[in-house]
Amino acid sequence: MTELGYLWPLTGGLLIGLSAGLYLLLNGRIAGISGLAAAAAGLADDGDSKLGLGFLAGIIAGAWLAAALIRQSEIVITSSPALLIAAGLIVGYGTRLGSGCTSGHGICGLARLSSRSLAATAIFMTVAAATVFVTRHLLGVQP
Repeated sequence: MTELGYLWPLTGGLLIGLSAGLYLLLNGRIAGISGLAAAAAGLADDGDSKLGLGFLAGIIAGAWLAAALIRQSEIVITSSPALLIAAGLIVGYGTRLGSGCTSGHGICGLARLSSRSLAATAIFMTVAAATVFVTRHLLGVQP
């Protein structure tokens, strides 16, 4: 990987950490994408829908800007739309059931030394590893 290849992930990680820290300092809340998405959709009781919409717009704009600047080959989606929708619904259900997502627990919760977030992140990672193992090695599904 070239120096530029390391620059993008490093910059992205620093910006995620900076934005999560600023969000906590300025709003007194944890920056979890599932909570902000729920607020944007009007599903959260205590969320600010304008802030959630702005956050989601920033994610989309940031991804577009990175793709425009990096100029890599275009993304090709090989899974069926039905499978992607089902997976998204299952992940969405899991984030509500687990009271947070990988960004809320994995980034913000671990930084606050939350034992609940440590347990949630360990479960996320274990299930992800098991899913990859089962689909690729036991079922033979290749990306």
